[in-house]
Amino acid sequence: MEERIELPEAEGAERKIVGFFCRECAYAAADATGNARVSLPPTIRSVLVPCTGRVSPLHLLKALADGADGVYIAGCLVGQCHYREGNLYALDRIEFARALLESVGVEPERVRMFTMSAADSPKFVEAARKMHETISNLPPLQRK
Repeated sequence: MEERIELPEAEGAERKIVGFFCRECAYAAADATGNARVSLPPTIRSVLVPCTGRVSPLHLLKALADGADGVYIAGCLVGQCHYREGNLYALDRIEFARALLESVGVEPERVRMFTMSAADSPKFVEAARKMHETISNLPPLQRK
């Protein structure tokens, strides 16, 4: 049985962007952002993962197939992954997903990766806003 990812509606949001955030760095930065009461674009949906290395290209493509207009991964700085090489695997998977999207005529910029430290909440906010801006400037993703 195929499982569908449900994306909750946000007030005033027409688009949906799914962010996969590593527990050690990106989610910690997100938590600090929330504690500082900094608002993120209403298009962002968060998924906590233990490590970005656990995110498969299938997760990225499935989120797009299930209604997301964009997907991004946010994790530890390159060379500083808490699980040694997880973010390097994630970078490779992002490139693979981007190539797949491009091969079928979908804009590859719908999928991105950002790296940050746990203490870098401004970078977390910047990543969310960049994704929101990128996706807002693209046409809605057509699904058949």
